[in-house]
Formats: sequence, structure tokens, C-alpha cells
Amino acid sequence: MTSYDYDLFVIGGGSGGVRSARVAAVLGKKVAIAEEYRYGGTCVIRGCVPKKLFVYAAQFHEHFEDAAGFGWTVGESSFDWKKLIAAKDAEIARLEGLYKKGLAGANAEILETRAELVDAHTVRLINTGKTVTARTIVIATGGRPNPHMALPGNELCISSNEAFHLDELPKSIVIAGGGYIAVEFANIFHGLGVETTLIYRGAEILSRFDQDLRQGLHEAMSAKGIRILCHDTLEKVSRQDGRLSVETLNNGTLTADVVMLALGRIANTEGLGLEAAGVNTDERGAVVVDEYSRTSVPNIYALGDVTDRIQLTPVAIHEAMCFIETEYKDNPTKPDHETIATAVFSQPEIGTVGLTEEEAGKRYKELEVYRAQFRPLKATLSGRGEKMIMKLIVDASGRKVVGAHILGHDAGEMAQILGIALKAGCTKDDFDRTMAVHPTAAEELVTMYAPSYRIRDGIRV
Repeated sequence: MTSYDYDLFVIGGGSGGVRSARVAAVLGKKVAIAEEYRYGGTCVIRGCVPKKLFVYAAQFHEHFEDAAGFGWTVGESSFDWKKLIAAKDAEIARLEGLYKKGLAGANAEILETRAELVDAHTVRLINTGKTVTARTIVIATGGRPNPHMALPGNELCISSNEAFHLDELPKSIVIAGGGYIAVEFANIFHGLGVETTLIYRGAEILSRFDQDLRQGLHEAMSAKGIRILCHDTLEKVSRQDGRLSVETLNNGTLTADVVMLALGRIANTEGLGLEAAGVNTDERGAVVVDEYSRTSVPNIYALGDVTDRIQLTPVAIHEAMCFIETEYKDNPTKPDHETIATAVFSQPEIGTVGLTEEEAGKRYKELEVYRAQFRPLKATLSGRGEKMIMKLIVDASGRKVVGAHILGHDAGEMAQILGIALKAGCTKDDFDRTMAVHPTAAEELVTMYAPSYRIRDGIRV
């Protein structure tokens, strides 16, 4: 029987990698995990967590404005970008420490080095040049922003990574992209007082979301003063007189202090030694895996964003737990990628789970669509003109709720709870039998008794 240095070697210290390493170590396996940058991965270090902290910071100017409608007199306010950065950095350092503490407590060996595959069972530690062997290897190296190398002047632009570490808050920014990262940062920078332009090649932002929410958010962002240019792309970026000149396809030349590219993410597989180990990748460079997250090499698995399946932190953690069940508990378990709740932390927020109206119309012969648009109670005294949208998509034949979509305050929190209901297969009748909590925005989800309209054979009737 072949002897290895480790039972499990994990490459990548993000959410999926840390979870698989820690749980395997708790089960008594000899485990090592290598990370070349910082433990915590994209989510903790340069993604979800710092982004949400920035979202909170960006909301305060509206809170101050709203307070007047409730009888408060708020004095002169000012914002200090450097204080926000310092506070964010302290919190990220604390969280990274917790990740390491969890690994150490489970007796996993923590390696702070880049690791590359030599063959199916051998890994080279780049900092020392040492090679080690492992019976099983997990690749969890995540993804990175697409640098859009075809764009002349791309080297003058930043990505979401650098947005968390800018020395100064810019006076103006152009953000290229229409996905959730672009939309969230457009709202963040605008909320902090930055003149913000969002430029997107598509007809409407957030292409994978329900059309009503996409349009509703676009209108709300425009009303706040965010300039959104759809059907357009960046053609060239250059530096002129200390600022950046942005040539666009359809809107002439724009000028900004900072240009941010949020044009998708790509898998972190370059130079990883995958070819030497026999691990196949697709045309985008992502690791190809089967339904159990196993690569083309039987003892090597891949988890999270590096597989380019669904790029969400909870998905990577779920895939890690399925790997543990499959590899170490004699319980082959496939990750369940269906009906995943998600949120866009824009202002207002989007929370969504299940099928959009467009997707459901292609899958089901007849749909009932329940839609409510209303002014939230808080806005009645604040005087803010924003509207909430709530929408349920129902398969008319069995009355099963197949999609739920919300635009408005706390939409992400509501989507998490709705995720349980839709995962359980609840019907519209279950929603109708549920007593409302009043006064809340969420009560609309259980008080929309009559369909707003129907979709039959993909046509609204």
C-alpha cells in the first residue's frame, strides 16, 4: 500500500478549501492546506464581507436624510474614507484569524505558500521548493476578476480587488459591467458621494435576474443620480492631465478619476500544474468536475469558483461538505445546485430564489404571476419616493411556487427565508394559509391572493 505525507492536501484557503480541510482534520485525517495570499478567500478578504461593510457605510447619508421626516434634527455630517478602510481592515484581519484558529484547532497543518501540482499525488510548495504527497487533493483556488486584456488601457483600471484598498476616495468613477459586482459598487461609490457612471453592453443590468426587478432597480438607481449607459462598451482608456479618459462605443468620451472593470470572473488555474497532473479544464480555464466534484483524476476534487459552476460562497461550503460525505463517510453525495437563494446588495436590495418569470415561462405550460408594487411604510414619513416590488411565480397546474423575487429593504433577508419554503416545495395555498405579520413589507408575500396575470405557453394573458 502506497504511503503518503498527507491523507488530504487542500490548495486554496477560501471558504470551500478551509471547510473541507477543517472537517477532514476533525475526522482524524492528516491534512495540510496551502494559501498563497490570505486565509478566508475572496468572500472574507476581498468580496462579500468587506463589500457588505461598504454597503452599510454608503447607506448612512440616506438614513440621515430620512431622519428628518421622523422628527430628528441631524447636524452636519462628513465621511472619512481612511477611517472606513482602517475599520474594514481590522475586521477582515479578525475574521482571517478565526479561519486559521479553526484549522489549527482541528490539527490541520497551515501553510502560507503557493502550491502547484506536480502529478496526481504530488504538490510543490513554491516558497521552499519542497514537494509533498497526498492520497487525496482538493483544488479550491477560487476565481479572480477578468482583467479584460483586450481593452487598450486595461492596466490603468482597477477591479473589485483594488476597490477595497484605494488610498483616496475618487470624485468620479466609471464602472464597466452590469452584473451584481458592478451594480453593488455603483451604489456603494454613489452612496459615498462619488459621481458614478455604470456602462453595460446589454439592454438592461443584471441579466440573470427577473425583468421586473432589473427595471425597478435601474429606475431607482437613476433616480438617485447614478448614470447608467446600456448598449455600450469601453473602447479605450488613457491617462490625460492626471485623470482617465474613457472612449466608449456609443456615448463619446467620458472622464473619471477611476475606472473599474467588473466584467466577470475567471478561474484561478493558471500555472497550477493541472496539465501535469492530468486534470482537465474547459475553454474558460475552469476545472471540469463530475456531479460529485471529482475531476478527471479520481483522487483530485475541485470545489467552489474554480469550477465555474455557481460562484457563491455558501455553494463552495456546501460542495465541501458533500466532498467530505463522499470521500470520508462512505456516503456519495452530489451538491444540490437547485433553487439557491441569492441577493444583490444594491440600494434598494434585490433578494431572489427560484425561477424568473422568463425562465419559468419556458419550463411550465401555464403560470400564475403575483406581483405587488408599493411604497414601504418607512418612506411615508421620510418622503423618499422609492417603491418595493414583490413577485411570486407559480406553476398553475400544481400551484407550486417556483420563483420569488423582491426589490426593497431587507430583500436578502427575506430571500433566505423564502429559500426554505421553495426548497420544501411549498404551494401558493401554503402561502395563502400563512398568517401575515403586520405591519411588515414581507406580509405582501402571503396576502397576494389573486394573480396579477397569467403566462400561457410563454405568452402573457
